[in-house]
Amino acid sequence: MSFFLGIDTSNYTTSAAVYDDEKDRMYSVRRLLDVEPGKIGLRQRDAVFIHTLQMPEILSGLFSQTGKIELSASAASEKPREVEGSYMPCFLVGSSHARAAALTLGIPYFGFTHQQGHLVAGAWSAGRMDLLDVPFIALHISGGTTELLFTEPTGDGLITAKRIGGTADLAAGQLVDRCGHMLGLGFPAGPEIEKLAMERTEEKYFVPRQQGLEFSLSGLENKVRNMLDSKESASNIAFFVLKSITEVLCSAIEKALSMHPGTPVLCAGGVMSNSIIRSELEKRYGAIFAQPAYASDNAAGIALLAARVFRKGVDVVAAK
Repeated sequence: MSFFLGIDTSNYTTSAAVYDDEKDRMYSVRRLLDVEPGKIGLRQRDAVFIHTLQMPEILSGLFSQTGKIELSASAASEKPREVEGSYMPCFLVGSSHARAAALTLGIPYFGFTHQQGHLVAGAWSAGRMDLLDVPFIALHISGGTTELLFTEPTGDGLITAKRIGGTADLAAGQLVDRCGHMLGLGFPAGPEIEKLAMERTEEKYFVPRQQGLEFSLSGLENKVRNMLDSKESASNIAFFVLKSITEVLCSAIEKALSMHPGTPVLCAGGVMSNSIIRSELEKRYGAIFAQPAYASDNAAGIALLAARVFRKGVDVVAAK
């Protein structure tokens, strides 16, 4: 058997996974970082500290699932995205553990990006690994990222994702969490916002300002404040947020498909596990979605990428 270790230490989750590429089986353990009640995120130094504390237990839980195995390679997310200047200290925790494992065991180490992991985990969990060998449009919508991507294979088992649109001000996940905070919900607020939205009595929404494939979500936060001041119900506000996000994403997809007709659309990231958003994008565009367990931050895609490049005979891959 061939087993591949992947580690991902994002600003939200400590995660480790082992992929058995002979049985196409994934073992995975992940834990959200603890955020104090009333807060909507963590400072990087706090995220690094919590990852460091959680990693031994995460790895212990992972290897209790796999039993005694012989790893062929280890890998980690080294940075958020494959663009110049992309950096977050929290990823150093995962990469240092994965490098240490590789040095101790005498196996290759591979460094990837958090975004690559999201996309590959999404394709695998949807049963569409074939996407990784053709161009496709991807939506990476999470707590810190709202990007429309044109993704292509590189020939060495990797994929390259070029940003073609999205938002530069406020990520969709940040909008959901900030609105959840205003409504007195916990962090992350996504599941509670979705539950509230199912109880709406009205279906109001607003399509944010757009310019080509770029759009802004900051105005929606102000509209939510106005709705709160007007004593709008929490359920109607929750639906307003999710429906408004849905409509602006649909507009962006339509424009992207006009540029790349017939191209598959893959949706990944924690926000894309929302059933209201998912149902609309599936119905309108036949969008392919990560399974909920693999939509949010996790190391599964990193372990899968390690297996792919290892099988291509690449000795060491560093995140670009």
